[in-house]
Order: sequence, then C-alpha cells, then structure tokens
Amino acid sequence: MNSLRDEIRFLFSGQGMPYEKVCLMVAAVVCIVLGTMLSSNFSHDARVVVIDLDNSAYSHKLTSRIDASEYMKVTAVLNTPVDPSTLFYRDQAVAVIYFPRGLEKDRYTGAENHVGVFYDNTNTAQTSDIKIALNELIGLDNAAEQGDTGSTNDSLSGTIGLADRNLFNPSGSNYNVEVQGFLFFFGSMFFTFATIGMVPRLRLSHQLDRILLEGTPWDILVRLVPYGACLAVSFVFGMAILRLLGDMTFSGSLLTFLFVQVFYVLTVGTMSVLFGWTAANPGIASSRMILFIPGGFIFGGPTGPISFYPDWVVAASHLFPLTWEFHFVRDIIARGAGFADISKEFGAFLLYMAVVLILFCAKFFSARRALLKRQAQDELHRQKMQQLSLEESAAAGQAE
Repeated sequence: MNSLRDEIRFLFSGQGMPYEKVCLMVAAVVCIVLGTMLSSNFSHDARVVVIDLDNSAYSHKLTSRIDASEYMKVTAVLNTPVDPSTLFYRDQAVAVIYFPRGLEKDRYTGAENHVGVFYDNTNTAQTSDIKIALNELIGLDNAAEQGDTGSTNDSLSGTIGLADRNLFNPSGSNYNVEVQGFLFFFGSMFFTFATIGMVPRLRLSHQLDRILLEGTPWDILVRLVPYGACLAVSFVFGMAILRLLGDMTFSGSLLTFLFVQVFYVLTVGTMSVLFGWTAANPGIASSRMILFIPGGFIFGGPTGPISFYPDWVVAASHLFPLTWEFHFVRDIIARGAGFADISKEFGAFLLYMAVVLILFCAKFFSARRALLKRQAQDELHRQKMQQLSLEESAAAGQAE
C-alpha cells in the first residue's frame, strides 16, 4: 500500500507527465476531432469522369442525373476515346463512365446497349455506394421507358444495362490495400524511431555544438543516408514477400518507385530530426513520432476511402508525409503510372519537401545563433570572473 500511495503522490505532484490531464485530453481529441473528420461513412460527391462518345441529348440527361446524385460528382466530360485507367491517376476519379456511340438511338429503338463503368478498386469500399446508385439510376430509366415511372416493378428489364469492370485490384485482395498500407506505415514509423533521437544523441555526446559551429545542415541530414537505404530495401523486400506469398500486383516501374522513395525518405527523415530537435534525450524524442506519422496512415487511404472524407480533411491530410507516399503507391504500384503521369503530384510534393527543408535550415541556424550567443555570454562571464580574481589577488598582495 505504501508503494501505491507513493505512486499516486508522484502522479499528482507535477514532476512527471500530468497523465491525469493527458488521458482526458486524448479522449476528448479522439472523440471530437477524429469523430468530426471521420463522420461520413459513405462516398459523398465522389469524383466521376464521363466519356461521352454518343454526345446526345439522352447521354447529356444521364450525365446530369449522375451529377445530381449525392454519391457522385461529374468532374469532367470527354467526347473522345481515352484510356480509362489514365483518368484515375492522382486520385482524379473513383469511376469512369463510358457512353458508347448510338446509345440514344438504341434507347428509343429498343435495341440492347450497355453503359460501361470502370471502377477504381484500389480501395474496395469506395465504390460500393456508387455501384448501387448507378444501378438504381439505370433501373429508373428503364422503368420510365416501360411506363413504370416509379420503378415499383423490379422485374422490368430494359434495353440499357451496365457493363462494369474493376480496375487495379479486380479480386479485391487485401495484399494490395491493407497489408501493403501497413508495410509502409510500420516501415516509416520505425524509421522515425531510429532517426528522431539523432540530435538529442549528438547533444548528449557533445558533438552537436561542433556541427553547429563548423558544419552545415547537410552534416546532419547526411546521417540519414544509411537509415534511408535500409528503409527503401525493407519496402522492396516486403513487397517481394507480398508478391511471392500473396497476390500483390506491381504494375509500374520499380525504378520510378525507388526514385520517388529517395525524396520521401529525405522528407520524413528531415521531419523526424526537426521534431526531435528540442527533446532532452532520444527516449523523449521517440514519443513525438505520433505527431506526423499516424495521420497519413489514417487519412491517406489505406484505412478508409478518401472519397468518404470532406474536402477540407483531404487537403489537411497532405500535412503528413505518408499521405503523399500512399498517393505514389497507388499510382505507381497499383495503377502502373509512369513518372510523367505523376509529375504534377511529384511537383507538389517537391514544394512540400522544400518547405520542410527550409524549416530545418531555419532551425539549424537558429540553434547556431543561440549557441554563439551562449558562448559569448560564457566568455563574458569568464572574463568577469578572471578580472574579479585578479582584483582579489591584487588586494590580497597589498594587504600583505
């Protein structure tokens, strides 16, 4: 009982983590903030691209009905043949709807025809609502054609049907979504654990002051190279296991993927060092990983469809480096995009990386100025003490 009383006394003494307050704050943040950000459980205004080769009044009417649905939002209408898979790059669309030539003619002459639908199956949950909505829309249209405007007769079969195809992950394999997502999440997390305590370690070993005075920011960043190489190798090794033992698909170029990883590793490593800079020791620094790694895993796509989140959540999620990583993973690995196809996304990521590097350099030179100021104060104090010592020695000599 003495041990229990002693620990309770320490808990409320303020000498350690104020856990009695932290536990309540964590519960409030998780329930309020994440509850708001994850409040939607269906695809609201999911982006849809229409390839309208018929370009008729009937196809225009169908396009308007699709856009009026709460589940879908038509972001582009193309009137020329396009490879549907290219329209999914950079998460530009969740589905591509294809209206063939002669659709209006077949609709009113009673000939059979089909509306083609291509679904992005990189996350199997994001298309479920859209599939239901499109089937209902076509069913209502066929019912209206046969005089049952309210679509109360489910046995009616019209002349227009849906021909759908799941792209990129047709079998709905978890190896291409959840397991792959955990690979990049845990890999990035342990990479952060290995690097976030770098500056506190250098400070404790008295190497940081020398680097600040004689070196440049690169002298710290170059220390990330062996850790980054290990991370890249672990990604390839993990994907090889998923490919050999599972059914993971790798549709793109491995060289393109590795090229992007160079910049991703540098960005995550720089953020890791930056977040751990002010920690007293590496152990305290490790706890700060939670500030910038898990958010990308939660909102980057592996745990839930991006189309479920409000636009402001999707925009805010790009503050986390893993969100960018999952964009590249979906495009390069799942969709087979080349470097030119992801150039816009990669350019935006370079701007993000530039901001991180600027903040790191600002922190480095700020620490250098603080060190020089502290050294100047120490030197001034030393001179004053030396002067005082000389004065005391002179006074003692005169007294003798």
